[in-house]
Formats: sequence, C-alpha cells, structure tokens
Amino acid sequence: MSAFAVVRIRGTVGVPRKIADTLAMLRLHKRYHCVIVPDTKSYRGMLQKAKDWITWGEVDPEVVEKLLLVRGRTVGDGRVDDEFVRKHTAYGSVRELAEALARGEVKLSDIPNLKPVFRLHPPIGGLRSMRKSFAEGGDLGYRGRKINELILRMLGPGFWGGE
Repeated sequence: MSAFAVVRIRGTVGVPRKIADTLAMLRLHKRYHCVIVPDTKSYRGMLQKAKDWITWGEVDPEVVEKLLLVRGRTVGDGRVDDEFVRKHTAYGSVRELAEALARGEVKLSDIPNLKPVFRLHPPIGGLRSMRKSFAEGGDLGYRGRKINELILRMLGPGFWGGE
C-alpha cells in the first residue's frame, strides 16, 4: 500500500457544496494546503470528486520527511523533530515516521498533538494552469510521482534546484 500527497490548488470561490464538503473532509480548507492520505478506495473516490480543485500523486518518503521537518507543526505551533516523534509515536525518528506515512501505514491524524495539514508556499516558478488537468498541460488532478517535484517547489528555494 502507498499514500498520496494531496495539494489544494484552487481557492474557495464558486465551489459547489458537495465538493466543498469533500475538501473539508480532506482538511483542505485553503489554497496550497497539503495532506497525506492512504491509497484506499474511499480516498480515491474523494480525490476524483474534487479533481478540479486539487492535485495528487504518490509521495516519496524523502519528501514526506522534508514536509514534516520544514512544514510540520505541533499543537502550539512547535516544530516536528525526532524527540517529538519518539514521544508521541512508536517510531524512533522523523525518517521512520515519514517512511510509514509514505507506505500508508499510519495517518497524520492518528498522531496526537500533530497538525494533519501542511501549509505550503505557492510553487517556485508558478503554476501552469488552474483550469486544465495535469495530462492536458495544467496542474489539476492526478500527477503520479511528479507530485514530489511540486511539493519541493512549494517548500522554498533551499529545496528546489530549478531547471
């Protein structure tokens, strides 16, 4: 089993009620918020329903680790580190937790005192189109492993080498 990284690309204006409810269930309340969800039938259905507002793909453990270290926040706005992970989970380090998250073995919402949403920057280099699917040359919908590149661009200049 694996996990998906899901990023909200479009804003809140004009979102139909059913899709707004789906985005709320995914905890994607604002633009550029990111969540990690396991690859299950129910989540796939939710992603397909909200495909015109989000992008998603299979996330690598290295990217999850960077997300946790750079953008992961605890209740009280503290940072995530090895000490936090040892205290609140059965894992010994951020790397071990990231690997489990990427495999879909654990959910962010299962970890006490950890906020299950990552707040990201707009991507360096911008977006191509918020009206087209990824397959059509835009940014919406399923993008496979290319989601890792997008997330690195959204973490900041220190993580994205550019083209």
